[in-house]
Amino acid sequence: MCDTHDHQKTNPGLGEYPAFDECVRFHGHACPGLATGYRAAVAAMQALGVKRPYDEELVAVAETDACGVDAIQMVTGCTAGKGNLVIRDYGKHVFTFISRDSGRAIRILVREQDNPERSVMDDLRKKVFSGTATPNEQSRFHALMHAATDRVLSLPQHEIVEVREVQASPPKKARIFASVACSCCGEPVADAKTRMIDEKQVCIPCADTLARKIRTAER
Repeated sequence: MCDTHDHQKTNPGLGEYPAFDECVRFHGHACPGLATGYRAAVAAMQALGVKRPYDEELVAVAETDACGVDAIQMVTGCTAGKGNLVIRDYGKHVFTFISRDSGRAIRILVREQDNPERSVMDDLRKKVFSGTATPNEQSRFHALMHAATDRVLSLPQHEIVEVREVQASPPKKARIFASVACSCCGEPVADAKTRMIDEKQVCIPCADTLARKIRTAER
């Protein structure tokens, strides 16, 4: 239900970095949040002087789980699967990027944007997502989203993000654990993610179920 317009003409890509439309294809739609994540990722990599890593050379710590995180994964190569994307959802559009090679860290704060159409967008968003918007209201909403997204992509960097070097230590590198069979459900699980309940090595869901049964029996 969000903007799906082509942003290729307004942002063909910043130098060696992927075009914004590649992030749109990955995320599923274009929106101002995705655009801010894109600008934050590019700003951080430029400040650190790094390229998209092959492995875990770059670490991203996101203080939100919103749309911008997908752009960060696409641009920086910091992903959940590789273990170099850490999400600490504080509800803040703040991202810290750490280079393992240099030891440097950059904190990116997304600045609050003064958008005179924000209240209109918020009202229309409620209608669009509740399914009560008229065709004209839907078109108006998508047009406003498109304009807001293009604005984020086209403004000078200093108006979009604050870039600051900070002291930060990267998390430990991702580890590969052996799999064992859960004593309850029999499904394979990483041994480091098991729990011992009644001398049984079980997965976390089964551990929670067993713990509830034990608490109920003790009442």
